[in-house]
Amino acid sequence: MQIWVDADACPKVIKDILFRAAERTGLSLSLVANQPLKVPPAPNIRSLVVPAGFDVADNEIVRRAEPGDLVITADLPLAAEVIEKGARALNPRGELYSPDTIRQKLTMRDFMDTLRSSGIQTGGPATLSQADRQAFANALDRLLARQG
Repeated sequence: MQIWVDADACPKVIKDILFRAAERTGLSLSLVANQPLKVPPAPNIRSLVVPAGFDVADNEIVRRAEPGDLVITADLPLAAEVIEKGARALNPRGELYSPDTIRQKLTMRDFMDTLRSSGIQTGGPATLSQADRQAFANALDRLLARQG
């Protein structure tokens, strides 16, 4: 299993959890972003820099992800695409998307986009809390335990 991270918007605390997990398990961890990122000096952890542009990092992750891989992203269209390829998608709040839940999330996202385009203020996501961080770490540990 390879772990891919949609790293441009991934919180630092989540990256740190992923670095520790990769160092502990030896799994390959790749952070994909449109700017250089500092990663620990480990042979199984790397940063992949892609050109700047709309969805360039997402498209690179979709191109490289394989069945059984894990993608860390809060981007719902990216999650849907990698799930369709047989990979798994986990958001930074610890929610593992499934084919059913991703369809529901995309429908809600489209609905909220429609509301925003009509001038209704919908607000953004809440700040990542300590409970979210713990939920992510727990979900990641469960996924990695199934690999072992």
